[in-house]
Amino acid sequence: MQLSKEEVLAQANLVSKGTLMETLQIEIVDFGPDFLTARMPVNSRVYQPDGLLHGGATAALAESVGSFASHIFLDTKKFFIRGIEITANHLKGVKDGYVYAKATFLHKGRTTQLLDIKVTDDDGNLISVAKLSTISLPKTK
Repeated sequence: MQLSKEEVLAQANLVSKGTLMETLQIEIVDFGPDFLTARMPVNSRVYQPDGLLHGGATAALAESVGSFASHIFLDTKKFFIRGIEITANHLKGVKDGYVYAKATFLHKGRTTQLLDIKVTDDDGNLISVAKLSTISLPKTK
């Protein structure tokens, strides 16, 4: 029996319980054969002192969605997935609503992966652009 998209999303979000993703209220909201999208509410939990979305929270959203994408699209029965480098350029401030991070693969190798992550607001404005490198490490030697 194949799970519906809603059931897959529900199961994916259950994995986030007790993690930074839950703390920041990051939720996986969509996926396809070559992408994964998550969203995070912009509120006082993720503000910098002057009331705008904190770049660190944006980077945490980007790393979460990128690592999750690697986890889903690679064979995690045999491998651990770990983020090894992230870069983020923040282009626009956000005060409220949601930000959405969409991760797509630029490279999906056996050992290393490179993901492009675009963060947008509710109106589709580009907020940040991130690149995430992940590595697949064998679970047994």
